Amino acid sequence: MDTVAEELTDSKSVKVTHVVARPLDNVWGALMKPQGAAALLGEGGELGNKGEDWRANDGTYGVTRSFHPKEQIRFSWHASEGAPRTLVDLHLRPAGDQTELEIAHEHLPEDADTEELRRRWREVLTRIEEASA
Repeated sequence: MDTVAEELTDSKSVKVTHVVARPLDNVWGALMKPQGAAALLGEGGELGNKGEDWRANDGTYGVTRSFHPKEQIRFSWHASEGAPRTLVDLHLRPAGDQTELEIAHEHLPEDADTEELRRRWREVLTRIEEASA
């Protein structure tokens, strides 16, 4: 099921919600594999425990800030070397035999391209869905 339930954008945050037609266990299991981590962070990005650094091949990087299995992953996100630190929060919620995914990207600089970030996170949620199939 490819349903975007909600998208909010303001000058300091972007939020995208997507319902995946897979149970929470399947989606979480996919995120814990290299393909799922790459779907979330970008190719080369690896999810780690709280406090661990990650870096994707596209130059984005950050630190895992919070890791609650089957509920939430929060990480800092820098668009490139020297870019300001922002926070990305992925929440997972069971929705019957489906899973609701919500990404909130917060603490964005005033000049952030929120439309581009919203597009990026919609694509991320679609890739997570594909990885969990």
